[in-house]
Amino acid sequence: MENKVNKSVVCGITKASDALLARVPTQASTTSDFWSWGSNNRLPEALAQLSRNSTTHRRIINDKADYISGKGFTFDSTVPLLAHFVERVNGEGESLRQIINKLAFDKALFGNAFLEVVTDARHSFLSLYHQDASRCRVARDSKHILLHHNWAAYRHSEAVSLPIYPTFEEKADGTLRSIIHYKDYEPMFHHYGVPQYVAGMNVSAIAYKTDRWNIARLDNSFQLSGVMMLDNAVDSEAEAQQVARMAEERFAGNPGQVMFILKKGCANDNSRFIPISSQNDGDWKALHEQATSDIVVAHSWFRSLSGLDYSSGFNAERILHEYEVALNTVILAEQAEIMEPVVRLLAEVADIDASSLAIINRPPTRSKPIYMKVWEARKADGLDYDPEDERQQCFLSEISKYNVTKIG
Repeated sequence: MENKVNKSVVCGITKASDALLARVPTQASTTSDFWSWGSNNRLPEALAQLSRNSTTHRRIINDKADYISGKGFTFDSTVPLLAHFVERVNGEGESLRQIINKLAFDKALFGNAFLEVVTDARHSFLSLYHQDASRCRVARDSKHILLHHNWAAYRHSEAVSLPIYPTFEEKADGTLRSIIHYKDYEPMFHHYGVPQYVAGMNVSAIAYKTDRWNIARLDNSFQLSGVMMLDNAVDSEAEAQQVARMAEERFAGNPGQVMFILKKGCANDNSRFIPISSQNDGDWKALHEQATSDIVVAHSWFRSLSGLDYSSGFNAERILHEYEVALNTVILAEQAEIMEPVVRLLAEVADIDASSLAIINRPPTRSKPIYMKVWEARKADGLDYDPEDERQQCFLSEISKYNVTKIG
């Protein structure tokens, strides 16, 4: 059900993806509707599948999205509309942080993210909806984004067209709609962004394949591979295949680990197993570790924030140090890129001053308890301290309650 509201209540309406299916503006022919995303227009599916197969790769994408979306927002409490918008940005009841988290996830995974904007001619409300990047393609005019539920079976009549922000178009339900396209810059790529880990796609596949190799060994109960020579006289090829299949089911464990050869029998049974031993376990382990390290580097991320070094001990100082570096080199920049259009929309469409809107950032761990006083912390660090100084009497929680990203 749609929520018709005025500016005193900024909230959402029914989801755009449902309402828009009823009407699609006239476009060119099916073959020239959109710019292909990848050589066969299926690159998003390949990237999504890769993220589901590589554990470290997926962990980094998840963590990046969580760090970028932060722990909530701080803003001027004297602007009530802003507080309502942060709590509820659309008719589905999603909060601003939920939307930012989805955008950050898509951008980390695909190098592209899409945010739909819904309002009306009177600008009486503003709603924001995340659109799954895998469902979106850039139209041939480069001024619209096409949405489709299954690009493997694309039909022109089922596509939904939205203009790229700042252009708005009126739809059949009377709303004005637009879509913001976030994309990571890459030379030679104009219509779509390229994920930052592009140089690490091969090593992500290596990490997945080494995991799969270990699973295959486990399924085979770590039996040796080899050749089984069987003495058995057979009258036909079909009989030979049946004998080999029966032997394989009984002795081979995981099919494919043992090759069976039938030869004509003689007086003495010379059936035997010839093992093919391999001493490359160390090579496989080193390959997996190197691939994992390369994945972290390709993501411009850090090992301790990816949960890779916990086995050697929990080093809170290193985690804090690497978090600070990540905050100033990756997190803040991504937050600014995602939030700047949102702040601008609030001002232009909803007439809300969102200059005070800021993302709250907190480190994953703390080196000192928040109930310590400043002079106690300075003492612990070997610095000059004065228990009588009023400025050093406050608790750490009071001066480091929020690590805030200012937008705008």
